[in-house]
Amino acid sequence: MGWAPPAALTQDHTPLDQWTAEARQGIAGLFTDIDDTLTTEGAITPDALQALGDLRSAGLHVIPITGRPVGWSEPFALAWPVDAIVAENGAVALVRGDDGRLRKLYQQPEAERRVNFERMQRVLARIEREIPGARRAEDSPGRETDIAIDHSEFTQLPQARIDEVVALMRSEGMTATVSSIHVNGWYGSHSKREGARWIVRQLLDEDLDAQLERWVYVGDSTNDVLMFEHFPHSVGVANIARFWDQLSHAPAYVTRGERGAGFAEVARAILAARPGR
Repeated sequence: MGWAPPAALTQDHTPLDQWTAEARQGIAGLFTDIDDTLTTEGAITPDALQALGDLRSAGLHVIPITGRPVGWSEPFALAWPVDAIVAENGAVALVRGDDGRLRKLYQQPEAERRVNFERMQRVLARIEREIPGARRAEDSPGRETDIAIDHSEFTQLPQARIDEVVALMRSEGMTATVSSIHVNGWYGSHSKREGARWIVRQLLDEDLDAQLERWVYVGDSTNDVLMFEHFPHSVGVANIARFWDQLSHAPAYVTRGERGAGFAEVARAILAARPGR
C-alpha cells in the first residue's frame, strides 16, 4: 500500500503518478538525498543502484547530496554511477577524475575550516555533556565541516531531546538541521541548496537557478525542506510520512514506494518520458 499525504495537504501535493509526461520530458539532472532515500536499512538496494545507472546511461546528471561526512561518502563516490557526491550538507564535494581518483572541492577556505572545526568540537562536547542520551554519530571521524548527533541510526533519541540538541546548536550560532538519522550542525552559509548551486557551477559551468525546470530533487526528511521549496520538481519518497507534519514546505510529489524503491520509482517516471521511449 502506498502512502497518501494528510488531507489538509492533498490539494497542493500530489502522488508521483500525477507528474505529467510533458514536465518529465525536459529533465536533465537529478539531485537526491542518500539515507532513507537511496538507501534502505543503511544500504543501497539493487533497484536503486540500477536506477542510478539507468539515469546516467540515458545522459542525465545524477548528484547525491547528503548530510553524511565526506569520509563516509568516498567509497560511494567511487562505486556509484554518479557525477559527484556533495557531502556534509553542501560543504564538500567528491568528484571522480578521468584517472579514476577522487578530488575534494570545498566551499570554505582551509583556514576557515580549521577555525570552525575547533569551535564545533567544543559544541559537540557540550551537547554530549549537557543533553541526556545525546551521542555523536558513529560516522563522526569522517566529518570535516560539521558535527552530527545520532537520533535514529544507532541511538534512539526522543523528539524532546532532538529539539534540545537543535536549540543548543543554534544558541552557539550554528545552522542546525534534522535528517532521518542525525541532527547536523555547522558554521557557514552552505546548505543542500547552496551546495547544489555550487556543484552545478563547478562541474557544468551553469547557473542552476536559470534551469530549475530541468532538475529534480528527491528526499525524505526535514533537512530537505530548502530543496523541496526551491525545486518545482521535488519528490518525497513515501517514508517522508514520518516527518510530514514537521515540514515547513512539502515536496510537490510523493512516491508510492519507500526509500530505495521510491527512488527507483522516480527514475522510471523520468526515463519513461524520455524521447524515443
